[in-house]
Amino acid sequence: MIRVQAEDFDPAAELDALIAGRTDVGAVVTFLGLVREMTGNDVGGGDAGGARIEAMTLEHYPGMTEKQLAEIEAEANRRWPLQASLIVHRHGRLEPGDRIVYVVTASPHRAAAYEANMFLVDWLKTRAPFWKLEDGPEGERWVEARDSDDDAAGRWNAGPEKAAGKCRSPT
Repeated sequence: MIRVQAEDFDPAAELDALIAGRTDVGAVVTFLGLVREMTGNDVGGGDAGGARIEAMTLEHYPGMTEKQLAEIEAEANRRWPLQASLIVHRHGRLEPGDRIVYVVTASPHRAAAYEANMFLVDWLKTRAPFWKLEDGPEGERWVEARDSDDDAAGRWNAGPEKAAGKCRSPT
């Protein structure tokens, strides 16, 4: 299931609706992306060299965005035995602490749920047609693509059986 919306969402309610009455699901993995107050060179988990932001505006092309997200979700379903999946992605002006994206994968087994979730997040980051404009004390700037995001997405080009051995920790 795919939704692109300006409105906030309730992760617990979304999860409950997705798995209500499901007895074929043995594992559910969720990813919740939030707007950070600092951006910049944060490879490795820190915010060294980051700049403070006051807001982020996400732009997209309605119709085209949903189509691309559906293709990414379909690819995850081809690669892993998913019983259900959900992608909720917001657009518009968001402030630090606001929810941006919610990705849920449900499968009979945890490995498939984890791997499919990481795949979806990695491919959303690099293949979904969203444009991010950060607004901070220094003014506005468009967010550029990062090599680290491309590297993370690229590991899935080998297929799940090869990428699984390269998975980052799910925590």
